[in-house]
Amino acid sequence: MPTLDRTDDVFLLRLDADENRFNPTWLAAVNALLDEVDAAPGPKALVTVGQGKFWSNGLDLEWMATAPEQAGEFVATVHALLARMLVAPYRTVAALNGHTFAAGAMLAIAHDTAVMRADRGFFCLPEVDIHIPFTPGMAALIQSRLSKAAAHEVMTTGRRYGGADAAAAGIVAAAVPDEEVLPAALERAKAYAHTAGDTLGAIKLGMYGPAVETLRTPAAVALPTG
Repeated sequence: MPTLDRTDDVFLLRLDADENRFNPTWLAAVNALLDEVDAAPGPKALVTVGQGKFWSNGLDLEWMATAPEQAGEFVATVHALLARMLVAPYRTVAALNGHTFAAGAMLAIAHDTAVMRADRGFFCLPEVDIHIPFTPGMAALIQSRLSKAAAHEVMTTGRRYGGADAAAAGIVAAAVPDEEVLPAALERAKAYAHTAGDTLGAIKLGMYGPAVETLRTPAAVALPTG
């Protein structure tokens, strides 16, 4: 399960050592740890990292298949996490140690910035290939965080971006060797820990208010069928 550590002003959220697929148990654990970060006073920042081959492989489709009657409530919880990260009142940095797919990729770009491993692992939104159209909330998030050209390509092609290509497209801030991913993310987080607070939260909400509103709209929750 996800764990939380702190070094000076930077919280480190370790997502897990598996694929970090989104299901109710995993989401509840992540939200509980984010509650701890939110409650901490003073300067702070957040880095999220996985372990091994994956950062996050997105929705737990196997779990969803076992509980179709809970799909709407579940997707609303996913939307809430994306919105929460998007306007967190402290600096957030994703340390992408491995594959970052689908809803996992959306969570990554909901961070303020990301550092990605250069030699292995892909960033990908495969919805066009797996025939699951984006919800309005997910589409709003992606289009609010990426350039128009990058959003169009990642959403309509299902392209798998390696670290260098993701950096060139502006999806991540930098692509670095494996051993430098976490240190680089921690450094980027620490540099802006002093900005944490209501003012930063208000600035982010001013920038991303329409996307947050769409993510929180019940009508935008249901997964369309392709």
